[in-house]
Order: sequence, then C-alpha cells, then structure tokens
Amino acid sequence: MTDTKPFTGRTALVTGASRGIGAAIALALAEAGAHVILVARKVKALEEVEDRIHAVGGTSTIAPIDLTEPDAVARLASAISGRWNTLDILVISAAYLPELTPLAQIDPKKFNQAIMTNVVATQALLAAFDPLLRAAKAGRIIGLTSSVGAGPRPFWGAYGSTKAAFENLLDTYGAEVEKLSALRVAVIDPGATRTDMRAQAYPGENPESVKLPEVVAKRIIALLQEDFKTGHRERVG
Repeated sequence: MTDTKPFTGRTALVTGASRGIGAAIALALAEAGAHVILVARKVKALEEVEDRIHAVGGTSTIAPIDLTEPDAVARLASAISGRWNTLDILVISAAYLPELTPLAQIDPKKFNQAIMTNVVATQALLAAFDPLLRAAKAGRIIGLTSSVGAGPRPFWGAYGSTKAAFENLLDTYGAEVEKLSALRVAVIDPGATRTDMRAQAYPGENPESVKLPEVVAKRIIALLQEDFKTGHRERVG
C-alpha cells in the first residue's frame, strides 16, 4: 500500500451508493485504491457513479438490487463470495425517510418501508456478510445514522425509531465479534449534509447552508485508517 492509495487491494461494499453521501463515500474509497461494490436500486444512477470512479482511475462493480426484497442480500453475498474471499469494508448508507408526521398519523405502509430498509436489511447485511467480514485482516463496518436515533424529536418518530434500532443492531453485532476477530464497527452521524433526503426533510432550507457529502466521505476515509474501537461514535461537523 502507499500513502496515496491506502486501500489498494481491499474490497469495499457501499449501500445507497447511487447518490448523496453513499456515492461520495464510494468515490472516495475508489480514489483511495479500494475496489468498490456499488449497491442501490437504480441501474442508471449506479452507472453514473461508476463512470465517475473510472474517470479518476478507480475500479468498481455495480450491484443493482432492492435490499428489502426477500433473499436479495443473501443472493448478493453469494455472488460476492464467489469472486472475493474477504470483504474489508462495509458502509451501510442506504436509508428510507418516511413523511414527517405526528406519531398518531404515521402511514403504516411507509413506516414498514422504513423498517425494512433501515432495520431488516441491516440485519440481513450483517448476517450475510459476516463470514467475509471476519475473514478480512482488519474488517471495518461503518453505519450512517441520524441524531434522531438517539434523541427523539417531534414528528420524526417513524424514522428515529428505525435509526435507534439500526444503531442497536450494529452495536450488538460489534460486541459479539470484537473478541473473535479484528472486525470493528463504528456508527457515524453525518450531521447536516446537502442531500436529497435533507431537502425532503427541510424543504425551505438553503442547500448551500449545509456541507457537501464529500466532507462526510473525507472524514470516513480518515476514520477507516484509524485504529478505532467497536462502539466508536461521532458526528461529522
């Protein structure tokens, strides 16, 4: 490895890689030398990210799947294990934000979508990629959360409760494996960032008043090179 390409020879998987923070992290990982597996639903958007990766001399593989479909994650893991013996980095960026509404008025269908995307798919990813992550020399998992997961906020109940469960799953898994392997797990709150999800939640906000996704990506690349411990948490300013 070199200082400019610290992740040369490593394989990373990023969910929610078609836009926003996920796309920025995927591009940053590729620039740092990792082969990045891009996971999201929309093929065209993934291809656009892959084109950006190739333009900077990186390599990637697109995996257009819906993480909430039955057995989708298991099929993905099977395909990846047939090509690679380890997964060095897993970044769980995919998330679904239902409409902000009083708790008594939550749309059950949208709430279920949030549960499936933010919670059920997370457990499926951890379970399916457990062997490949443990087999890595120093496997790393980064889960992107929100401040409403730890601090309940009016009208954010549907999303906040799924992020609380998301964090619990990551913490539990990390505690289960930290004494059995070199695998480490961190939970990162990106903070206010210029994304489509942010615009959905704060439609009146000037997007230029918040940081770009690349700021979050830069911090995560730096964190992945640090000797952090499982349970690490931070908010990107």
